[in-house]
Amino acid sequence: MGASVTVLETERLALREVEEADAPFVLELLNSPGFLENIGDRGVRTEDEARVYIVERIIGSYREHGFGMWLTVQKLDNTAVGLAGLVRREGLDMPDVGYAFAQRAWGQGYAQEAAAAVLAHAREALGIPKLAAITTLENFASMAVLRKVGFTYQGTIQLPGVDRESTHFTAP
Repeated sequence: MGASVTVLETERLALREVEEADAPFVLELLNSPGFLENIGDRGVRTEDEARVYIVERIIGSYREHGFGMWLTVQKLDNTAVGLAGLVRREGLDMPDVGYAFAQRAWGQGYAQEAAAAVLAHAREALGIPKLAAITTLENFASMAVLRKVGFTYQGTIQLPGVDRESTHFTAP
């Protein structure tokens, strides 16, 4: 692995830029049942496709917007547990806080810890005053996380290219 850039840290987690070498983890996460059900199928089925996804979608967002999804690793053992960060999404007029964690990391408070850190980083380091977040209508666990870190439910929204409505949250 190269010299990965750590963007922010919490008590238990480090969020760093995703690299091509992270393709095995990204492939696993994008094809996990929770990701497919709650976020969607990205059509990534091989490590080569995961590398292309990383370069085009994730690193491309860093270049285009100055932010994106960051690999979330446990500081204790440097094990990747998820992705968390900021996304520019068509149909939203502000950046969107997003996160996805491997099922083995569920129930440990990582989503809340990472989402709160991303929200603070967006405000303090990036100067972004207002953020959005979306979930599927059935993703009650994620909605609870968003409320705990300061997001307010705004209703549902139909985003371009998404075949179902999403819940829509904002944080001032």
